[in-house]
Amino acid sequence: MPNAIEVTDLVKSYGSNRAVDGVSFAVEEGEVVAILGPNGAGKSTTVEILEGHRSRTSGDVRVLGVDPGTAGPGFRDRLGIVLQSAGVDKELTVREVLHFYRVAYSRPREVDELIAMVELEDKADERVSTLSGGQQRRVDLALGLIGDPDLIFLDEPTTGFDPAARRRSWDLVRNLTELGRTVVLTTHSLEEAEQLADRVMVLAAGRIVADGSASQLRADFGKGTRISFGLPAVDEPLSGLLDPLQGTSRGRDRRIEITTDAPTADLAHITAWATSRGLELDGLTVSSTELEDVYLGLVGEEA
Repeated sequence: MPNAIEVTDLVKSYGSNRAVDGVSFAVEEGEVVAILGPNGAGKSTTVEILEGHRSRTSGDVRVLGVDPGTAGPGFRDRLGIVLQSAGVDKELTVREVLHFYRVAYSRPREVDELIAMVELEDKADERVSTLSGGQQRRVDLALGLIGDPDLIFLDEPTTGFDPAARRRSWDLVRNLTELGRTVVLTTHSLEEAEQLADRVMVLAAGRIVADGSASQLRADFGKGTRISFGLPAVDEPLSGLLDPLQGTSRGRDRRIEITTDAPTADLAHITAWATSRGLELDGLTVSSTELEDVYLGLVGEEA
């Protein structure tokens, strides 16, 4: 499958500060890539260069086959951009905003179709200023999709959404990729990245420090399997439970968490210990390292 984005040795400097420091990556057509990183890691600068809104210091960039730094209106016609805030005239109605912006595109979607896609049918003729923050965010999302783009940049797309609306918006993004659209997502929500992205790129200090699927990152950078449970009160020291474990343990308020590279052996010991005493371990769970743990381990104090 051809690449929608190709970046080689991208550098963006501001004086002696390298905001982006030799970044290289590619994004295939139809792929969803999430870019994570703390503030100042170079996420926004990288994306703005891809969009053609910021010049680069050096390196080679190709987006949809062209250099975004010199591309013309035909390139922008194929992009959809959802900013953290679109800055539309809030005295217009939702329908008026979409009619106003759709004329800028060569193959615009129908307004009523877009309104239905972002679930604003009952607000279509309301002024944007009267909408809640989450509803205004849906207008931003509709504006990003109005030109039926081949490549979509989403910047914190579900900020202000309630959990149900967030999940429906995730379904909308999945539907776009099924139609062959490519999505680049910047988000601080690790759950959103894990739910939507085929790949996760982690930036720190202007460099890519990890790139792969969420499961790959957990396998490559994770710190073992996590076993956790609630322990009922017992009239004996816990050394018989904890000392034979191969993993490390920590506890608080009778809740014990063990991180281990030998989950089978440690789990067998824990359950045998509890069974021999007739105890039930409340909320016993076994899980792989969370993406959040991997992320924090990669970016360290910058997070």
